[in-house]
Amino acid sequence: MNLVRGENYKFWVFGALSIGLFASVADHGSVGVALPTIAEHFGTDLPTSQWVVIGYALTISAFLLPMGRLADIVGRKKIYLLGTVILITMGIVAGFSPSIGALIGAKLAQGIGSAMTQGTSMAMLIASFPSEERGKALGLQMSVVGTGNVAGPAVGGFIVGALGWEWVFFATSVMATAGLVSAYLFIDSEQADKGSVLGQKFDWPGAALSTATLLTFLQTLTWASILGFDDPAIILSFALFVGLLVAFIYWELRTPSPMMDVRLFKRRLFSMGVGANFIGFIGMSSVRFLMPFYLQAVLGLSPSQVGLTVVPGAICMIIMGPLSGRLSDRFGWRWFTMGGLLTSICGLLTLATLTTNSHFAWAVVGMVLQSAGMGTFYPPNNSSVLSAVEPSKYGVISGFLNLVRNAGNLSGIAIATVMVTTTMAVLGHEPTLASVSSEGGASLLAAFTSGLKVTYLGMSAILLVGVAASAFRGRPIQFTEPVEGAGQPARQGAD
Repeated sequence: MNLVRGENYKFWVFGALSIGLFASVADHGSVGVALPTIAEHFGTDLPTSQWVVIGYALTISAFLLPMGRLADIVGRKKIYLLGTVILITMGIVAGFSPSIGALIGAKLAQGIGSAMTQGTSMAMLIASFPSEERGKALGLQMSVVGTGNVAGPAVGGFIVGALGWEWVFFATSVMATAGLVSAYLFIDSEQADKGSVLGQKFDWPGAALSTATLLTFLQTLTWASILGFDDPAIILSFALFVGLLVAFIYWELRTPSPMMDVRLFKRRLFSMGVGANFIGFIGMSSVRFLMPFYLQAVLGLSPSQVGLTVVPGAICMIIMGPLSGRLSDRFGWRWFTMGGLLTSICGLLTLATLTTNSHFAWAVVGMVLQSAGMGTFYPPNNSSVLSAVEPSKYGVISGFLNLVRNAGNLSGIAIATVMVTTTMAVLGHEPTLASVSSEGGASLLAAFTSGLKVTYLGMSAILLVGVAASAFRGRPIQFTEPVEGAGQPARQGAD
């Protein structure tokens, strides 16, 4: 069903998908705020309750690739609608959960629904815009993500205080229901599946191998930040990950209908763009993870004040995303991807100058620069990656880009934790972030701040590799093969 056609169709699609995307992003922030209340309600500790969020994120990451490929084969709108139904249903189940175990189980199931919507929504969005406006579409999408990041914790805190933790999940289901109805009414199935390969065989072994590989990798990173990278269990887990990855690549190179075409990495535009994407999120996650420790423990800000300090950066992302995407459609990707990462590096270098006596405004300046840089970088970089693949692969590659983001975030947290705690150990303190609090003593807080400097200098060096990848990513690709149902060739303007 589709009530809208013509020139404004793309904006109706964007509006319909934005409701679901906003609900998903805001849900993550609001559930995080509700965790202490959830732990108190069920009489459990906070680390156990955190698996409500951790399990949800791991499930999404594990199923992004299979669900993206399935959408390319059976229909993107179908998978999106089904995933939204699962998200709504499991949100209601979560709200009525009688135990913490039941709540975690509901969120794991909800993660499958979210995986069905995340990559699919990006694929449908870019399919509704002409290829010369792909950056604009991705920039608009980033503005929704930024708005959800700001609204989620604030709205979640209000809901928990006024109605109780259950209504955090119910509110997400209500918003997702509005998104479901809008998507059903305004998205045309034929247009959403433009360039797809309906009816092609699904790669079940590849899906199983990819899920096992990703779960092993993400779980290893999660526990490595707690146990340390030299722990025997972590080393064994990394070895298992490498073995599974080799098996996945071997299978994908030989199956006639691969789930993820790994030969795409031979295209420099694709491989360099994906690499820059991963590196960019490593840097961003280190800022989001460590700065609350500094602001609360070292500078003595309250949790609500810390929440306010992230608002200016989020607003910059909301503004810079659409602006960068639109300009990159006209002038090419390279200057915006390189400029965005260089701006992020300036933010990291600013944060590296923080001391135990710094004013919080200087920290805000660093976070704003870092966020503005990522807002500038993300839309044109994703646009360049998508321009390097055939329209028939939009679903699985959109899911893959979301997966790269999640993997980059987890990797950044793990690397930042190791850098900070190692510095603390060298300076004679226990190598754990659990001891970093306002009661930790001047020497401990000084050691943590020194670790912060080492981390952000190291992250700046890592992001320079991303700048190099953006500089030498190659030229646009013109696809000329006839693809049934395909619209315009997947090509970006001259770069």
